This record gives sequence, C-alpha cells and structure tokens, in this order.
Amino acid sequence: MPSRFADRTSVEVVEEGMLLAPKFDANGLIPVVTTDAATGEVLMHAYMNEAALLKTLETGEAHHYSRSRQQLWHKGATSGLMQSVQQLLIDDDRDCLWMKVAVAGTGASCHVGYRSCFYRQVSPGEGDIKAGRPIALAFTETTKTFDPIAVYGNAPNPTQL
Repeated sequence: MPSRFADRTSVEVVEEGMLLAPKFDANGLIPVVTTDAATGEVLMHAYMNEAALLKTLETGEAHHYSRSRQQLWHKGATSGLMQSVQQLLIDDDRDCLWMKVAVAGTGASCHVGYRSCFYRQVSPGEGDIKAGRPIALAFTETTKTFDPIAVYGNAPNPTQL
C-alpha cells in the first residue's frame, strides 16, 4: 500500500511544502511532545510510527508506538485518561511532532499517577557536580492525581497506558 505521506524530495518541499512529509528515524519512529491544550503544560514525550500517526489523524485521539511492547498504543485505553487531539504541529524539518491535547478524567497523563510525566526537575548550577556525587532531583508535583494501583491493579507499568 502506498504511503499516505508526501515524498521528501527537496529542502524546499520539507521546509515550505503543504503536504505532510514526516521524517521517521531509522526505527520508523518520530518523537512526539504532548502538552495540555489549555495550559501549555508539558504532559509527556512518546513516539509514533506511521500507523500510530495515521490512527491519531483518523480518530482525533492520541495513539503512539510502544517501544517496550513493540505495538500500537492507544493512550488512555486502559486508564480512561484519553487524549483528545486539539492541534498537531510538525517542526521545520519534520522530524518531531507537538501534540496539544485535552485529557479526559482527572487530566493526568503519567502512569505513575502525576498529571505530567515531567514531575521532577534537575537544577543546573545547584549542587557540586564536581564532587562526583549522584545528581539530586526535586519533585515539582507532590500530589498524585490518581492511584495507579487502583487503575492498573498492580505496580504501575508504563506499557499499560
């Protein structure tokens, strides 16, 4: 079956063309950064293959490719925290996607129970990196929005989302 995406025939086509021509990596994947459409908050990072991107475009709901399970993954199918795509953008050289979503339920996107998968921060310039000690993290979210054990039935598993 022919690809639903345009050929990447020139720099001009890639940078200024009006047809979708994503650049998948050597594994057939393209990274996707997902943010909350209302707040702009970064929720997660994942990957799509061609099938996941097409399914997302067909349904308007986020689909990804699970690298750990090696299969298509419908975000929220297990947890109920579906992501409804409000806007999908592609960068200038078309090798990265930015998906703005509305999240169902509690609005969480992280299998650990936090709203965002980015719930810890690294503080550049703080601490003594030259001392050779492990680098500390600080939590930016202190309250989980749902109980992952209640949702998934056991220890959280990122492949279940």
